[in-house]
Amino acid sequence: MIQDIYPDRLNNVFREAQPKPEDFLLHFNAEGMAMKYEKNRLVFPAASDYPEKTEARYLFSVSGRGFFLAGNPPVGTWPRCSMRELRELKLSGNADIFEAYTAYHLWQWYSTSVFCGACGGRTVFDQRERAKVCPECGNRIYPRINPAVIVGVKNGERLLLTRYREGFRHNALIAGFCEIGETAEETVRREVMEEVGLKVCHIRYYKSQPWGIASDLLMGFYCEVDGDDTIHRDENELKYAEWIPREEIVLQPSDYSLTNEMMKRFRDGEEP
Repeated sequence: MIQDIYPDRLNNVFREAQPKPEDFLLHFNAEGMAMKYEKNRLVFPAASDYPEKTEARYLFSVSGRGFFLAGNPPVGTWPRCSMRELRELKLSGNADIFEAYTAYHLWQWYSTSVFCGACGGRTVFDQRERAKVCPECGNRIYPRINPAVIVGVKNGERLLLTRYREGFRHNALIAGFCEIGETAEETVRREVMEEVGLKVCHIRYYKSQPWGIASDLLMGFYCEVDGDDTIHRDENELKYAEWIPREEIVLQPSDYSLTNEMMKRFRDGEEP
């Protein structure tokens, strides 16, 4: 999955730091992310690619390599960098896309927490932890993380596969966000009922996955259909929902997602 970057390791402990020339400075805007070509592939720009006085805020490190969020440098100061969509990033492994998604997650939060939601005052960076603080009313704002569930619904030797009506075009599982006052297990029951009209039982937690491109924390569960297995598809949400035998499961084209791993585990008879 996207976070499986061994032998690299994420260190997201908050600290104040200044970039070294070899550290990475990542810049985002509505067009995407600043990248450069190196040896015929897109890579992250280093601090040495930016003007010396470019504003930089420490985000995290991966195996000792620092990642910083760059401010807006003057036009024309990127002779080797251009704005690219994240999906254009040429990957040498999961670490690249994981680092880009995690940095994007923090950039989105910084971009939407400029002003206080309580009084409208302009926020400032806290010096002790990763938070924004309003000097006017004292309101503290932490990075937004959206909890959501991915659900593998089993029916004997078959798994419930879906496809969204819009957007992602490949096979998926039932998924949805946790609502106020719900446990993750209650979210599983509600989402399955809402999307395909089925009752489920024997809910078992599998594992979780950060998904920074959408500010999500995904939690995977397997469960079993309880009683009638007739699918009543929510046509506004899904264009496809069927029980598929193990040997006929078609996986997603990439192996980054929790959804794909869960489908693969079931296909191979290795689900918990």
